[in-house]
Amino acid sequence: MMNLVIDIGNTLVKYAVFSENEIVELKKMEIENEELIKNLVSEYKIKSIIISSVRKERDWNFNIRTIVLSEKTKLPITLKYKTPQTLGNDRIANLVAANSLYKNKNILVIDAGTCITFDFIDNNSCFHGGRISPGLNMRYKSLNEFTSNLPKLSITKDFTLFGDDTNSSIITGVQMGVISEIEAFISDLKKEKEDLIVILTGGDTFFFENYLKNGIFADPNLVLKGLNEILKYNE
Repeated sequence: MMNLVIDIGNTLVKYAVFSENEIVELKKMEIENEELIKNLVSEYKIKSIIISSVRKERDWNFNIRTIVLSEKTKLPITLKYKTPQTLGNDRIANLVAANSLYKNKNILVIDAGTCITFDFIDNNSCFHGGRISPGLNMRYKSLNEFTSNLPKLSITKDFTLFGDDTNSSIITGVQMGVISEIEAFISDLKKEKEDLIVILTGGDTFFFENYLKNGIFADPNLVLKGLNEILKYNE
C-alpha cells in the first residue's frame, strides 16, 4: 500500500511517498503544490494521505482518505504533557517514529533545526517532556541583532576550542556551546537511563553528527517516518 506524507514547515514543504515503511520518492520545495500532489497520487496509486502543517489551515480535497494531523488525531504513544495542544507536530512525529524504530526502549530524540528540541520517550511508549533551546543560526542571529558591534556569522566546520579574534570567538562560543549543551544533557539522562538510545534529526544533523560522541543514530527523515506511522495507526 502506498501512502503520501506531506510535511509543511515554515520554509520548506516535503512530499514523501511511502511503500509500507520505505520512502520511494521524496521531493522538497518552498510552496504547497497541488499539481505535484495529484501527480504523485496518480503515479503511485496513493491510498491515503497525511498532512502536517505549521501554516494557516486550509481545506484539502483529493478524493482519497486524508488525515490532517491535529491534537485530536489518535497516536500510538501516550503524551504525558500538560499542554498537548501546544506540542508541535514535528515533535510528535519524531517521537512516534523513534518509538516504532526502537520498540520498548528509552529514547532521546534531538531535533536540530531553527530550535533544538530534546524529547524523551520511555520504554512504555510514554512521552514525559523535553527541552526547547535556540538553534545554531538563531544564536548567530541574536548575537548580531542584540549587540551593536558583533557581526552576523553562520555555521562553519572550521573552528577550534578557543577563538583568537572576535569572529572565531563567536563561532566557537556558539558551536562548542551547543555541542557541550547536547553532550551534557545526554550524559545527565544516561545516568538515569543507562540503556538510552539517542536519535539526531533536523536540518543541522549534518553538522552535529560529525562532532557528537559515538552511539548516536542520525535520521534526517524522522518526522516523515513518524507521520507515516501515524497514518498507518489510523487506518
